[in-house]
Amino acid sequence: MARFRNGHVTALNPTSIQISPAERLRGILPDPEIAALAPIIEEIEELKVRRKAAILAHNYMTPDIFHGVSDLKGDSLALARMAAETEAEVIVMAGVHFMAETAKIVNEDKTVLIPDLNAGCSLADAITGADVRLLKERYPGVPVVTYVNTSADVKAESDICCTSGNAVQVVESLGVDRVIFLPDQYLGRWVATQTEVEIILWEGACEVHERFTAEELRGYRSLNPGIQIIAHPECPPDVLDEADFVGSTAGMINWVKSERPRQVVMVTECSMSDNVAVESPGTEFVRPCNLCPHMKRITLENIRDALRDMKHEVSIDPAIAERARKSVERMLAVPV
Repeated sequence: MARFRNGHVTALNPTSIQISPAERLRGILPDPEIAALAPIIEEIEELKVRRKAAILAHNYMTPDIFHGVSDLKGDSLALARMAAETEAEVIVMAGVHFMAETAKIVNEDKTVLIPDLNAGCSLADAITGADVRLLKERYPGVPVVTYVNTSADVKAESDICCTSGNAVQVVESLGVDRVIFLPDQYLGRWVATQTEVEIILWEGACEVHERFTAEELRGYRSLNPGIQIIAHPECPPDVLDEADFVGSTAGMINWVKSERPRQVVMVTECSMSDNVAVESPGTEFVRPCNLCPHMKRITLENIRDALRDMKHEVSIDPAIAERARKSVERMLAVPV
């Protein structure tokens, strides 16, 4: 199976056990909180060594996980690439279930664990493989581009996957006049503004990003003159129209690092601002705190339990995994 190494090998455990929790979290969390967390973080580090494991953490994880125990971290696209590259024998996904499934799809010979089986996603729940089959009957010959925020069953029915970071490139890589784009209607509408390709939409939405409103953003501007607003394309169109920059999780992070705004609102999941602020000390982050209830199911305690008890292992029907793997591999092969 292709490993997508791109000429390099990813380290097994970049956050070595020799680096203490205090060193890792100093300046990120209060000292009393670090002291309270130190025993469980040290226990997790010991378990990682014993299990030859790596923890992959999405940007929406809380700082104690994102900075305290993760080995590899990033947005959905980065995690998919890292999952394919890591030398770890066990992958613990500090994220939601579709991310763990994607890690398993590109690592059929590795053990992939999800700390909480109920860590789902409103987008993944918005569509099924049967729905995709009906769409293909309705639009014969039209390629299906599927957001990675979907189940393995849906990926198996798709021609190619994408993330918010490469959706436009993926759509245009197919060289066709129109595509079926699943399942996020708002990301699909934004992609349609960036390309001449006709986009056939499904009416799914992220329960976190859909809650933002244009009126809310105008309120931030009135209270904070000169503030910069950057938004994720999973937000409704009127929200994106109010933003100074629209981009993926990685795109927003890179924008903050390059532009160094005095004051910024990141219109996305709340914990991401906490994590980006650590690397952008000169920027004040005004935090609209919309939390993802599914991401917040992942805790240090259930990460520890997953490694200790080797639960909950992600398994995918081999026939579905093989077909889903093709759509993920095609995505990873598209230059960004």
